[in-house]
Amino acid sequence: MPAGFNKIQSTVQAYNPGADLRAVEEAYDFAKTAHEGQQRKSGEAFFAHPVEVCLILAELHLDSATLQAALLHDVVEDSSVPLSEISKRFGDEVAGLVDGVTKLGKIKFASLEETQSQNLRKMLIAMAKDIRVILIKLADRLHNMRTLSALPPERRREKALETMEIYAPLAHRLGISSIKWELEDLAFYYLEPKRFHQVQKMVAESRAAREKYLHQVIDQLQTELKAVGIETEIGGRPKHLYSIYQKMSQKGKDFNEIYDLIALRVITASVKDCYGALGTVHSIWKPVPGRFKDYVAMPKFNMYQSLHTTVIGPAGRPLEIQIRSEEMHRTAEYGIAAHWRYKEGGRGDESFDERLSWLRQMLEWQTELKDPREFMEALKIDLFEEEVFVFSPKGDVISLRRGSTPIDFAYAIHTEVGHHCVGAKVNGSIVSLGYELQMGDQVEGLTNKNSGPSRDWLNIVKTSSARS
Repeated sequence: MPAGFNKIQSTVQAYNPGADLRAVEEAYDFAKTAHEGQQRKSGEAFFAHPVEVCLILAELHLDSATLQAALLHDVVEDSSVPLSEISKRFGDEVAGLVDGVTKLGKIKFASLEETQSQNLRKMLIAMAKDIRVILIKLADRLHNMRTLSALPPERRREKALETMEIYAPLAHRLGISSIKWELEDLAFYYLEPKRFHQVQKMVAESRAAREKYLHQVIDQLQTELKAVGIETEIGGRPKHLYSIYQKMSQKGKDFNEIYDLIALRVITASVKDCYGALGTVHSIWKPVPGRFKDYVAMPKFNMYQSLHTTVIGPAGRPLEIQIRSEEMHRTAEYGIAAHWRYKEGGRGDESFDERLSWLRQMLEWQTELKDPREFMEALKIDLFEEEVFVFSPKGDVISLRRGSTPIDFAYAIHTEVGHHCVGAKVNGSIVSLGYELQMGDQVEGLTNKNSGPSRDWLNIVKTSSARS
């Protein structure tokens, strides 16, 4: 067994002892050979990157097809191996994931204004045929951010901005808090280095006193909960530098005023025990009015569930406490990835469909989610039934109604461009003005200042801007 494969093996066996890792090891060997002699900007062997991406996904407890695709995700793009070879060696499922990641890698983020960022996030989801493609892409970005120092300063800033505007919100949307927090902190480091170090210094200076206080609070709470027969796991909740900075800047608060600098997480065995633990917390310390939130009864859009309360703890210090069950904790950490945790071992989470409240809120959609590709197709049908996203020559993402034509595109750019449109190029080829634009098309309107609108256009345009 290759030495570098040992860590992947031990990580997977920790969450799925019965996993058949032969196919993953075969993908490891294949990718290692394909990337032989290639180097990253840092000077390290290129193959280190897919291995780290695979490990990030193993830490999210993904299935073996995803891990194989993670190891192979750059092979088609960066070597002479065709996709057909991946399909032949590893099957259509793995090849489909690799192809999806390759296609998403071709999306260029030219503009990151708010509406553009929203469209780009939607487009990433719309173009993926399988939710696991998005998970691989997030892991790919996370490792690239961890090694960003090898790039020139301007490229670092560009990648950090993309991460903050596109990838961190995407991880949040899918409920994967562990990736979201790290992406935000890494992007914060490169975008605002001075402020990053200021917050880091303030957190470090208060660490010893904070940890002493936490130990005192944990001991007291654990004793009280045991007395009423509630078994829990209690720990300090790690605070992320960007979230601290965000609260300070958005709320205009001083570092010492941020409530959840002192934060506890209480994990119980059941939902009933969550509420029992909450009652105990409120009997020990006085709750702060207006600071209680019940995300168990009313989950967030991304499946997140917990009870949040802020109390006046020992020495009059505000103490934020999160209470959740073990199952809620898994979902909070892994988000959408939790669904495929033990898929291969036949131990999939059968209650996942019932708990997918964020999806129902977003889409008012209910169906069985037995297959990740089915999931993405249903997601796209509801989310994008009326929308298609295309690129302008400058790289801007333009949102149009499904069925739109180059004329609709021209009017979306500018009224004058629409009025004088005489033709169009899509992906470099001339098309008719009646061509139906597809997701991800690169469109260029061809104009002639001596031409004007035709009444016949009313039969083919879809958007109100083109009709008017």
